[in-house]
Formats: sequence, C-alpha cells, structure tokens
Amino acid sequence: MGKKGHARMKRTAILKMGSALLACSVIFSAAVPAWADSAAADKLTFKVKTGSTSAFMNGKEEKIVKPYSDHGVVMVPLGLFKRTFGSEVRLENSNVVKVMYGAHTISMTIGSPIAWVDGRKVKFDAAPAMVSGTLMVPLRLVAEGIGASIAPESTGSLTVSLTPSEDAVDDEDVGIDADLGKTKIGNSFYQWTMNYPSGLILGSGEQDESIVSFSDSEDTYYFEVHAKDQDVKLGADELLEQLVEDAKDGGEIVVDRESFPQAKAPYARIIAKDGDGTFWESRMYYSNDRVYEVYFADLKAANYKDLKKYAGLLNSFSPGYNAADKTVKDLSTVKNGMWTEYNDDYGVSLDVPAGWSVDNTNMYYESKDGSYLKLNVSSSPKGSSLEQWSEDLKTWLKESFVQDAYQIVNTYPMEISGEKGLVNEVRYNYGDGWVTEYEVMVLHNGYRYYTEYTVPEDQKGDLSKFKDLMNSIDIDFEVVSDTFGKMEEDAFLISKSKTTTKTSKAFQYQINIPQYWTANQDKFEKSPVEYQFVGGRLRITAEKSTSLEAAVSQLKSYYAEAAKYQKDLKLEKTENITFAGEPAVSITLHQVKDGIPYSARQILLQKNDIVYTISTSLNDANATASQKDALEQTLKSFTWTPSKSDLIKQPQS
Repeated sequence: MGKKGHARMKRTAILKMGSALLACSVIFSAAVPAWADSAAADKLTFKVKTGSTSAFMNGKEEKIVKPYSDHGVVMVPLGLFKRTFGSEVRLENSNVVKVMYGAHTISMTIGSPIAWVDGRKVKFDAAPAMVSGTLMVPLRLVAEGIGASIAPESTGSLTVSLTPSEDAVDDEDVGIDADLGKTKIGNSFYQWTMNYPSGLILGSGEQDESIVSFSDSEDTYYFEVHAKDQDVKLGADELLEQLVEDAKDGGEIVVDRESFPQAKAPYARIIAKDGDGTFWESRMYYSNDRVYEVYFADLKAANYKDLKKYAGLLNSFSPGYNAADKTVKDLSTVKNGMWTEYNDDYGVSLDVPAGWSVDNTNMYYESKDGSYLKLNVSSSPKGSSLEQWSEDLKTWLKESFVQDAYQIVNTYPMEISGEKGLVNEVRYNYGDGWVTEYEVMVLHNGYRYYTEYTVPEDQKGDLSKFKDLMNSIDIDFEVVSDTFGKMEEDAFLISKSKTTTKTSKAFQYQINIPQYWTANQDKFEKSPVEYQFVGGRLRITAEKSTSLEAAVSQLKSYYAEAAKYQKDLKLEKTENITFAGEPAVSITLHQVKDGIPYSARQILLQKNDIVYTISTSLNDANATASQKDALEQTLKSFTWTPSKSDLIKQPQS
C-alpha cells in the first residue's frame, strides 16, 4: 500500500476512535485563557474541588468535568494544565498521553497506574481514565511533574500554582494556537519546517518521529508529514509518477497534478479524491538524502479548487531546519542524539540513538547499519550467580561458533541502574565480518536482567556508545516481581539435548525439535514449518505432487540454472538414500550468500501423494560438533504416524 493509502487509513482510524478521544483532543488544544493582562503576576493558578463542576483558572471561573477521588488520589481533567499553564499535550498510539512543560515530560497510559516523569518511573494508585469524553489524570502526579505546587484550602479546594515558563501558550498570537513566539513547527532530527497550522492538535505518529500527524480543533483538516531515508536521488517527474501510482493503488481519482523541477528542493504535487469523497493534496520532496511526503486532507472541500485556501500553509513546508530560528517549535524529542524509551511491563527506561528502529514491546532497538541493543528479563535458576551465568554464556558461544570464528575478549564488572553487574565482551564472525558483542548481566530478586549490545566492528561510532547506553538504563526492579511469577528460561541457555516432540496429523509425521531452537512457523497442521538456531535452519514442506521424480528434477534444474550466475554455489552431492523408511533423494550444496558461507541439504521423499522436502542449512562459522549433532539427531527423529485408516486395519489383539 502506498503512503497515501496509509495516511487515509490513519485518518479513518482517528475517526473511529470515537467521540470520547476526540473530545479529549479538543480539550488538549483549547485556547488558553488570556493571562497577558496579569503578566506581572508571579504565578499562574487554577483552583478545583472534588465534586464541583467549577474551576477558577487564573481567576476566571469555567465549567469542567467534576474532579473526583480514586483510592485517595484526586483526579482532574487534563485540559486544566493546557488551559491554565500552556503545557503541551500529545496523544500517541491512541492511549499514551504525554504532557510537556519546559524541560519536564510526563508520559501516561490510559488505564495504567504507571507513569514516567522526566524518565523516572512512578507508580500511583489511580490510572488515567476517560470520563464523559474527558481524560482525567492524577492531579498531584501531573502538577508536581511539571514543577507546580499544590496548596489545600480550608474550604476543601486545592490551588495549583506554577511560575510561567517561556514555553507557555499565548492566545494573543494573531489567531495561531502556538507556543509563545512560535510561528512555525518542525523536526530538528528529520530536518523539516512549516508554518504553525491554526488550531493545531498533534496526533499519533511513529515512535521514531518519521511520521507526524495533526489536525485542528474544528475538524476541518488532517495533515501528515513523512520522512524516510532515500539514497537514490529522485527528480520532480519521478516524484510525480510515484504520487500518481500511490493514489491509483489506493483507488483514488487524481484530479490535478504538477511537478516543480526548478524549486530549491524539487517536488511534485497531486490532488486526488478518495473513496469517501475527501480531497487530498499530496506532495513529495527529495532533499537531505530523504524523501519527504506531505499529505493534507480538506475535510470540508466540495471541489479540489477549495484546497487553494491552504496553499500558503502547504507552500510553507521546507525540507530543512534552522536551529537558530527561535520561531520554530521543535516537535522532535531527540536530546543529545538520543530518544528516551520505556517499557512499562518490565520497569525499564533507557536512551536509544535517534534514527534507530524502536520495538519497546520486545525491548529491541536496531540501527540501519546492523548494530542492535536487546534487553531481556527471565527467571534466575536457584543458586545462580553472575559468575556462573557468565560461564554459561561463554559455553554457549563455544558450542555455537567454530574455534576460529569467535574470541572471548574480557569479563569485567559494571554497575547497571545501581546494581552490580558483569560484562562478557566477545567477538564473533559469521563470515561477513567481525562483530563485537557486550553481554551485560544483572541478577536481582530471583530475576535475570540481560542486555546484549552488538556492533559490527566497522561501526566505530556505535562502538563508542556502549558506556553511555548502559549508563542510561534505569530499572524499577519491583515491577517484575510485582507483575511476574516464574518466567521462561533463556532459549540460548537451554541444553542442546532437550527436545520437544512435534506431531502433524494432517501430514502424518512427528519429529523431535531441540528446545533451544526458535520457531518461525510452527503450525504443524500446515505447510511449511520452520525453525532457526544460531547460524542454522530447518524447514519442512509437504505438498501434493505428481511424483517424487518430477520434484527432484525441478529442483536439480533450478540449481543448475542458479549455478550459472552464482559463482559461489557448488552442488557437492546428489544421492539416493532411505529416509524414515522411504526411498529419498538427498542433495547437498555449498554456497556463499551475503558474504556468509554455508552448507545446505535437501531431502525429498514421497508418501502417498505428498512430496516432503526437509531442508537444512548451517553456516560454516557455526558448524560445531554440538550444532551438527543436534541437527543430525533431529533428522533421525523424523518418523511417520499412523493414519485413521491404518489404525482401523490393524488386527485386534
């Protein structure tokens, strides 16, 4: 699906969130009461009382959804902080709310009692919740998180006070709902700017900031900006061709198109009408070794010409960012080249290099050049120590790599989040270049906290980041013990002799799979099934075929043709064998793919009208006796299971 289709889907998703979240968003962006007349005052204040629908914001009475108490926690509308103090509020991924004021950032998840305040994990007794279309949040958490103070009064009211920040919102800004002095928005990391849209509501986007979406409080428009790296330069006509193709792929009608090859940053634009009758103007630019895509929907337009009134806003987009321009509101959260990431389930926060892909759910972070950071939490075996764990990891390395493909460099202590830890520094080479890996181990309260930082050795910049990344890790160790009981073992520390029997009723076979292997596809009633392990793979397919001979002939022809173009592909042996009691053909080859040399074997056999192909591969660097033995024993365990008809035919005893 093209980007345009993606944008339209995101727009549809926003409309389907329901009136509750939309109402919540309107509260986020509501105009700030004019406090310019009292600019001389030292502080901004609002006063609320549980059970009351009135609030005094900077001395002015307004109606609100009434505050209430939940487990002793006073809950108030989040919009109070925006309307009184000018704090910035973002809704991300439909349920994550961020409140920003000055240098402070609070991240909360609707329905979760866990929050992050300036990167510090906080657990509280009441979770943010939607009430009558308004997001209610813990008063003390947010107030103190942005630097405000709370004073109780004898009447039962609570007064929240805050010294104004230069980042507060000013509604006297000539019709622009912007931060004080800010007339543009942009992203310093992805290098783009544009005029600050009127009535701006920031929407959800990608965690890596490559996509930013926003709309307005009147629900008259929807806007998206995409930025993606692109090494191959594209001209204006090529950009136009891509836009038109994307629109057609999305089932849209292109009603206007134009390219601008002489522009400072060449670009193209189209206007298209989607299946819902909405008119979109889409633009694509090439600059800074990136492609920038801008998608704008006029939700009120009856004709494509109606979009002309937004020409000034669209023309203001520029693929560039001037850090010295103080009129630009920077939407990027990158600080010192890093993003701060959180995982609530395991109580972990850390900094990740900006530009890396982010998977917070699995705590996996990866660069475009092959470096990655992976965190894992598991139960610790009874009596386990850091030293024993370290030795287990070294044993695993020796069993997984041949002698000239790995090196144990050093083992040394390192403190992680205030806890004593141990680091194994090792090197290994699959055949395409040496990699340095830091294996960081921490034991706490019966759980193992493992961090793996792996860097190709030509990435010198990433190698230098190791200590800073480790220093950024902050773990709330109580979260895991409160959330989990006995957790699964680390797959790479499971004995290679342990197996699990897998059975396919549909294809009438069973096989013993080593428990340390990882399943890519493990639905044995379907074809194929596939498992992988360090440097190796097993794949089983079962397909109806006219004959075994035809399948073998087809495979031989494929390899013969491939060998003409792949100098590193060598057919080593083709032989007739017996496999699982059936006549079979075994084909063995050696190949180098992406710089990694490996051996592969395919065993083909037929039972009834089904041809089975059992494929294995093992990198030269990983062809240890232990790995080869595990693979061989797995193949030997392949046996047939009787069908229902076979069972019926068996004589009764």
